[in-house]
Amino acid sequence: MAVTARAGGARSVPGSLGHRTVSAAVAEALRQRILSGALAPGFQLRQDALAEEFGISRIPIREALLQLEAGGLVKIVPHRGAVVSGLSVEEIEDIFQLRVSLEPQLLILSARHLTPDDVSELRALRDEYSAALKAGQVENWGELNRRFHLGLLRHAGRPRSLAIVAALLQDCDRPTRLQLSVTGDVARADMEHTTILDLCEAGEVVAAANLLRIHVEHAGRSLVEIYRKSATGG
Repeated sequence: MAVTARAGGARSVPGSLGHRTVSAAVAEALRQRILSGALAPGFQLRQDALAEEFGISRIPIREALLQLEAGGLVKIVPHRGAVVSGLSVEEIEDIFQLRVSLEPQLLILSARHLTPDDVSELRALRDEYSAALKAGQVENWGELNRRFHLGLLRHAGRPRSLAIVAALLQDCDRPTRLQLSVTGDVARADMEHTTILDLCEAGEVVAAANLLRIHVEHAGRSLVEIYRKSATGG
């Protein structure tokens, strides 16, 4: 038995279900749409529409939504049912304002202390991120982006500030995937990561910090626009 998704832009559940339950297969299909940005934060997941789309009863749909709620991807809201969870526009703005304030300054402190081994490790990580971007491996984008940014800042000598940035980058995991998926900015993100690292290696620390600021600002602006369009149905 195979479960297929028929709605426009929806993804299908590949292959036979085998030993997987119907609800687990539906949960996985919806999970992939959420992580790729096909279903934006605030989108309402109507059980009757999903049951019709997947050609099954509402019982496994309800179970799938509960699985997604347990994973933090969906919220069950009174009078609205299940909606895709996510940060508010105000939270996104706050997160990226903090990142813009902290990351360039930390890079200035860190870049001069990056060793050749550090640079080699960052280039390997950049290559892995680049390959994931080109292959459309959406599930890896946020984590690889987080590791690259923290790798650049590792020698700043500001453990509290770094802990704050690490938490902000963790919060940005799903939003980063959403921003890249919706805007198609994968080439820009890849190029800017490469250039920031090149500038650090060349000792052009201020230029690297300025580009990092532009890089983070652009991602934040793009996400705010995506979230506002989602909220207005635009």
